[in-house]
Order: sequence, then structure tokens, then C-alpha cells
Amino acid sequence: MATKIIQQILPPPAPHMVGDGFRVHNFFPSGYNLGNNRMSPFFMMDYNSKVDFSPRENPRGVGVHPHRGFETVTIAYQGKVAHHDSTGNSGVISEGDVQWMTAASGILHKEYHEEEFSKKGGPFQMIQLWVNLPAKDKMSKPKYQAITNDQLGKYHLDKGGVVEVIAGEFKGVKGAASTFTPIEMYNAKIKKGTALTFDLPENFNTGMLVVEGAVKVNREKAPADNFILFKNEGETISVEADENSVLFIISGEPINEPIAAYGPFLMNTHEELEQALEDFNKGKFGYLED
Repeated sequence: MATKIIQQILPPPAPHMVGDGFRVHNFFPSGYNLGNNRMSPFFMMDYNSKVDFSPRENPRGVGVHPHRGFETVTIAYQGKVAHHDSTGNSGVISEGDVQWMTAASGILHKEYHEEEFSKKGGPFQMIQLWVNLPAKDKMSKPKYQAITNDQLGKYHLDKGGVVEVIAGEFKGVKGAASTFTPIEMYNAKIKKGTALTFDLPENFNTGMLVVEGAVKVNREKAPADNFILFKNEGETISVEADENSVLFIISGEPINEPIAAYGPFLMNTHEELEQALEDFNKGKFGYLED
């Protein structure tokens, strides 16, 4: 197999706050002006790099907000996030866990630091992805996949590391999440000196975030908090860990459909955006107390 070519190694863009609980670097679509389709089916990636939050009685977070037309995927590395939605779902995303929320036809949602974490404070590190849905699935019923760390598929490496398979398949180990379109999504936790390869389809849009440590990717150095964007050329990515490292890998088959995006809505046409806003204003997304 041919090597998957690196397009760019991108340092983290300047951070901004989402609500008062999430300090994030937006790698795409706007952080580097990659455009709405460059990483399709992944529309957005916000990375809350490691930051210490001081103790607080009243939890920080994001108040009630709507979503329609896509999925949110939250991966917790440090800290805990609690959430509620207008369908009655609630829960806590703890370290190592994944929350895969299909907003689809419409949902109200709020997320904030879990109460006990908020009272103690401490290191906080998260990723949130927005995953687009094909037109035929945008108005499907909302659902949740609350995936605890012990439910993830795990491929154990010789030197004590592990590749956690969130979605797709790695060396015969299947991921825990069900997806609407073909997606590969892994957390690779690797020890210093470990070398491994990932074979991903040439036509899939592919990226890798160095969450911890430092690695060589196809012999190019990539430090912590940097995102490696790959061209749609070749299939094989080689990784060597210069120190103990954590990598987040995403790769997905593009959805070749028009994108109309406005705030928390991700549709195909301007008319569908107007309908989403009208439905939200009429209370069709349900009710959730702020």
C-alpha cells in the first residue's frame, strides 16, 4: 500500500470559549478556513486542550441550545461532563468515555462540568466533533450512544499500549459506535518507541490529533496539540512515538451533498435552515429547563 500523504501539520488555532466551561481550539471548518466539505463527514472539530479549572460551586458549561441535522461526538480525556436533553436523556461523560448524540430531526441540549468535578476543579481535556448526516437521515429520530471506556473495542499493542476503536474496525477489532456513513475513529495510547501503522481508504478524509506526547508521522515530527491533515492520496500512515503519546484518529467517507450551515443547524439547503429555525421557535424541539 502507498503512504497516505501529509497535507499539513497544523498547530492549535487561538482558543475561544464555548459558554464558560469549554476553552477550545477549532481546527475546522473555520480555524484554518478548510471549508465545510474538506473533512466531510466531519463538519467541525473543537479541541479543549488541557486546562486547569479552579473549584466552583456553580458548574461551568453551556446552557440550553438546539441541534438539527448532525451528530455530536464528545470524547473525554480528563475531567467530567454532565448533560441533559429535551427527550429526557441525561448522563455523565467520564474520563475515557465517549458520548455519541444523534440530534437528527431536532433536540435541545445542555452540557456542563459534572458537579463533583466542578467543586474540586482540576485538569480538563475534551474533543467534540460534529458529524454530518446524509440528507436522507437528517430528520431521523434523535438517539444516544453512551459508550463507556470498557465498551470500546481494544487492540492491545506489544509494548503495553492500546488502540481504542470508537467506530469502524482496526486489525479485526470492531468499534462500539454505530454510524450512518463509513467512519473510522480511534484513540491510540502508545508507549515511547512504539511503531504502528494505520491503513485507511484513499478516498476517506483523514486527520490525526496529537492529544499527548510527541510522535513522528510518516517520519515528520508532530508535537502535542497539533493536527495532521492528510491528502486523499495513499492508504498507509506510519507512526512512531518519541515519548508516551495519545493520538486521536478520524477517517470517513465524504458525504457528497450540499451543506447549508447556520449556528447549531446543519442542513442541505437554505430553506431547510429556515424551517429548522421556525420549528425551534415554535417549540417543536421540545422543552428543557436552563
